[in-house]
Amino acid sequence: VQLQASGGGLVQAGDSLRLSCTTSGRTGSAYTMTWFRQAPGKDREFVGGIFRTGYTPSYADSVKGRFTVSRDNTKKTIYLQMTDLRPDDTAVYYCAVSSTIILSSFRSASSYNYWGQGTQVTVSS
Repeated sequence: VQLQASGGGLVQAGDSLRLSCTTSGRTGSAYTMTWFRQAPGKDREFVGGIFRTGYTPSYADSVKGRFTVSRDNTKKTIYLQMTDLRPDDTAVYYCAVSSTIILSSFRSASSYNYWGQGTQVTVSS
């Protein structure tokens, strides 16, 4: 399984961006697809994701109401629509997938075995 993330960039506070992550290999509707981010000097943190097709997306409190996760299984792609971006959203954003996660470990980065290369999002004030 390979993941290719794209869509990052340098924006101003209040702007929007959409990240995409396209997977190849044996992925599908039964896979968990999630976004994490990592700011300099900080641990990788859960941003949002969809446990399985048919489940409601789940979000970190810090992004709830501003970020939207969606997936297109026909394209094997997960999206992260980010609005009202803030300087503290600055980070490298990673997509991750797994077929073996249980719901209770969905938000834990250590649960994922496939990762994209990361895409930088920088928000200036």
